[in-house]
Amino acid sequence: MSEFLLTQVVNYGAPLLGVLVFIGGLGVPLPCTLLVIAAGAFVRQGFLPWHVTALISIISVIMGDSLSYAMGYYAREKALDRFSHTRRWKKAELTFRKWGALSIFFSRFLVTAIALPITLLSGVTRYSFAKWLRYDALGETVWIFGYGGLGYLFGSQWETVNDFLGNFGGLALGVVVLIFGIRQAAPQWAKRKRSGR
Repeated sequence: MSEFLLTQVVNYGAPLLGVLVFIGGLGVPLPCTLLVIAAGAFVRQGFLPWHVTALISIISVIMGDSLSYAMGYYAREKALDRFSHTRRWKKAELTFRKWGALSIFFSRFLVTAIALPITLLSGVTRYSFAKWLRYDALGETVWIFGYGGLGYLFGSQWETVNDFLGNFGGLALGVVVLIFGIRQAAPQWAKRKRSGR
C-alpha cells in the first residue's frame, strides 16, 4: 500500500498528500510519516514544489486533527457517562490537565501513536480549542518541516531515515509507557515501604 500511495503522490502532487494527511489526522492508519519523509525527497528531486507541499500538508493535517477534536468534544456526554466515575479516568484527566500542552505538542511528531487519543481526550475534557490549536499547529509544523526536511536532506536515502524514525518513535512510546507505569506504581511502593512490607 505504501508503494502505491507514494506513486500516487508523485503523480498527483501536494493536493493528494494533503488529502492523505487529513485522513491520517482523523486517525485512519495511513503511513503518513513515511509520506512526509518521502515528500521531502520528492521536493529535492523536483517532483513537488516545497512551499505548496508544506502549506497544503500543514493546513490539511490541522483540519483533520480539528475534526478529531470535534468528535471528542461532541462525544463528551457519552464518554463521561461511561468513564467519569472510574478512578483511572479521574487520574487520566488530572494528568492531562497538568501535562496537556506538552502531550499535544509532542504527540504530533515524537510519539505519534498517542496523537489521536490525546486529541479525542482534548475534546472530551473541553480543553481550550484556541490553546489546543496553537500546540497542535506548532507540533504539526515541526512534523512537516522536520520529517520532510530530513527526507529532503537525505534524498535517495529517505527510506533509511524512515526506518530510523520508526524505531525511534517506538522507543519514545516505550519510554512514555514506562514512565507512566512507574508513576502509577510509585504510590503503592511508598505505601508498602511505610507499612514495613
